[in-house]
Amino acid sequence: MTALHPLFLIFFLYMAFVICALCVYWLTDCSLSGQLGAPTAVRQPVRVRNHSLSTASTNQARRLSREQNSVSGHTSMASGNPFFDDMRSKPEVIDPPKNEDMMDVGESVNDPAQTALKPNVTVTSSVRELLECPVCLNAMYPPIHQCSNGHTLCSGCKPRVHNRCPTCRHELGNIRCLALEKVAASLELPCKYQSFGCIGIYPYYSKLKHESQCVYRPYNCPYAGSECTVIGDIPYLVAHLKDDHKVDMHNGSTFNHRYVKSNPHEVENATWMLTVFSCFGQYFCLHFEAFQLGMAPVYIAFLRFMGDDNEAKSYSYSLEVGGNGRKMIWQGVPRSIRDSHRKVRDSFDGLIIQRNMALFFSGGDRKELKLRVTGRIWKEQ
Repeated sequence: MTALHPLFLIFFLYMAFVICALCVYWLTDCSLSGQLGAPTAVRQPVRVRNHSLSTASTNQARRLSREQNSVSGHTSMASGNPFFDDMRSKPEVIDPPKNEDMMDVGESVNDPAQTALKPNVTVTSSVRELLECPVCLNAMYPPIHQCSNGHTLCSGCKPRVHNRCPTCRHELGNIRCLALEKVAASLELPCKYQSFGCIGIYPYYSKLKHESQCVYRPYNCPYAGSECTVIGDIPYLVAHLKDDHKVDMHNGSTFNHRYVKSNPHEVENATWMLTVFSCFGQYFCLHFEAFQLGMAPVYIAFLRFMGDDNEAKSYSYSLEVGGNGRKMIWQGVPRSIRDSHRKVRDSFDGLIIQRNMALFFSGGDRKELKLRVTGRIWKEQ
């Protein structure tokens, strides 16, 4: 046994040397792997549904890259930790979503067809929807009110809803949506009469004023016998009056009409006669009707110009009515059909004849109205 003791000591020293060598090799390998960093996962191309999502997907890819670089930078500090070693050996790979509609980010960004103005149009359309009052459906102008939940309402409709939000029924209070007002101030929109020929683009807060004066805005039907809601340009309205209302059409600048009513004591605020005259390349509407002026029944005749007021002022007209050696003459300027029939009538801008005088002009036993109205139209120099 004493002879084997030196051999056992030599064997023990040899094994200790081998173990130390292995430890040095393992530590060296760990240091090198820490400097080289963790193996990078192979990233699949991120896919998006359309061009509007490409920017978000690119940001996501950049964020993943920063996170992987951050992990790689910290592995050298924790090279001896089994947790970090396991992360390096098993990198997480994010599988892209499966969808036939998707395309690569690179394709979306580099495709010129995808960089059209469609996103801007969508944003403008959505903002215009936000500026639409949920009650009257008209565009909202300052002050724009909102409830505590952010639902907006125009100032004109606020009293109509009794200070309650029409969307959530919360109390409105006096909160203004200043952010939406500022967004509206940055918009430029086309005139709503674009389909009638207006090609102008106007700031949001100037658009309403322009549309109230736009030369392309359509005209209302001048027929006063019913609440006609037809609108259009002059040629369209002339055809509408002729075909739908069966209005008499005359050519020339002079007229001679006779109005007859069997029971003149029945006054019902109704138009008796509308006649359209074509002269000087323009159209004029001659109205004759009965209505109540206070307690007195009267008749009125007046002329309206089928066009704007600035053009109407270029013309004048005269009306004459009489009988039994008496005569009444009226001279004036035709009113534009921009002014409603009722507005012109209630302003008494025409030839007004009291019923007793009209019956005197009619002659006979005064039981039947027989009035002859003559007149002419001329253009001022």
